[in-house]
Amino acid sequence: MKVPAEIIVNDDLQTLLVQELHDTCCGSKSDAGSSFIPALRQAANVAALPGIVKASLAMPDVHSGYGFCIGNVAAFDMEDPNAVISPGGVGFDINCGVRLIRTNLTEKDVDEKVREQLAEAMFRNIPVGVGVDGGIPCTNDDLDKLLKTGIDWAIDKGYAWEEDKIHCEENGKMETADPSCVSKRAKKRGLKQLGTLGAGNHYAEIQVVEEIYHSVAANVMGIGTIGQVCIMIHTGSRGLGHQVATDALTEMEKAMATDHIDLNDRQLSCTRINSREGQAYLAAMSAAANFAWVNRSCITFLARKAFSEVFQREPEELDMHLIYDVCHNIAKVEQHVVDGELKTLLVHRKGSTRAFPPQHPNLPDDYKSIGQPVLIGGTMGTCSYVLVGTDRGMAETFGSTCHGAGRALSRNQSRKKLDHTQVLNKLKEKGIAIRVASPKLVTEEAPESYKDVCEVIETCQDAGISQKVVKLRPIAVIKG
Repeated sequence: MKVPAEIIVNDDLQTLLVQELHDTCCGSKSDAGSSFIPALRQAANVAALPGIVKASLAMPDVHSGYGFCIGNVAAFDMEDPNAVISPGGVGFDINCGVRLIRTNLTEKDVDEKVREQLAEAMFRNIPVGVGVDGGIPCTNDDLDKLLKTGIDWAIDKGYAWEEDKIHCEENGKMETADPSCVSKRAKKRGLKQLGTLGAGNHYAEIQVVEEIYHSVAANVMGIGTIGQVCIMIHTGSRGLGHQVATDALTEMEKAMATDHIDLNDRQLSCTRINSREGQAYLAAMSAAANFAWVNRSCITFLARKAFSEVFQREPEELDMHLIYDVCHNIAKVEQHVVDGELKTLLVHRKGSTRAFPPQHPNLPDDYKSIGQPVLIGGTMGTCSYVLVGTDRGMAETFGSTCHGAGRALSRNQSRKKLDHTQVLNKLKEKGIAIRVASPKLVTEEAPESYKDVCEVIETCQDAGISQKVVKLRPIAVIKG
């Protein structure tokens, strides 16, 4: 290891990590439940990569994944000629992320009948599930343009509001994107998927503000009323991003052999940042990130349309403004202080969220006084949170915090242990309207499959790397 591996957990979350390690090393194959090596070993392996600085960090929602563990944050010195970039440090769903849209509605405006109408309207308007085509027309020329310009394409086409741009991380566009670095196969996969939610842990939820912890920040964001209705959207770059990652891994296998890069785990396939392969992946990954921002923008357009249909009012009248859009599977060039020296780093965040502090130059003017909004989705039927970044997080975790609850059971374990009808019935008992394209898959996303998101959030709060602003409770769930 070139740097330490540091894991931010409390006692209960630590027990889950140690149990995973025990089950993998000492238990049966069914106990392990995952094809990946344990998260603790993954974090340690990342700490041995060339060019890494400070530490291999893991957030409280940490669990095993492909290459890097989910929840991993690792930064590499751009001035170190041996420093690497790794698709395993970004993930297959490039720029999987979350956005939150507010409304001027309250829970009193959405009784049981209305929330069922809203759930049905959103399910009808937003394509969900595996293999479905999008409802947003997109030509090959359109695709190349949006891969390059990100949310600007959506604004030009009328799928996003001009103001949405400033409330997206990176203003909804990675400047390092180059569509020519995206393969034909990746483009083919993405062409028909614009404006689609997908499946797995992706969702669109109608939520209400349940608790307010930081009234100043909540009011700045326009969500300072208990019972206020919001919409949370969680999805990414779909098949296009997956193919970009797959293509890059193939190329990097060859590059590692040429450059004599030895690894503890082949899933950490990487290449030097400034190599031809490294720059090509950075450009393709950035293009896939732009696709994801456009995808979430198009889904927002469809959600605004659904609300407009139900309430017979324009989205502007309903105050359906974008609060913020964050990504939690990405690698970006940023400046951070390491050992007292300002350095330019390539920060990999896989299953972790950027959380910049107040007055950071990359924040929009209206949020500079409070810090970056951080959107943390809970599990299906449980609460979600809005946080803000802190100075301590900037100093200790490269301005990063958690991204969700984090899995406690593998998908395979969830399918074996849980019954989908019971999961759906529990949601209905809570008064949650639900529309699901594949009911039998909901066991994979049941609350029992995940850690307690409240415990994860409190751990981040106690560590000082982010601050709670608002807690949100779901009243309708739309899933693939």
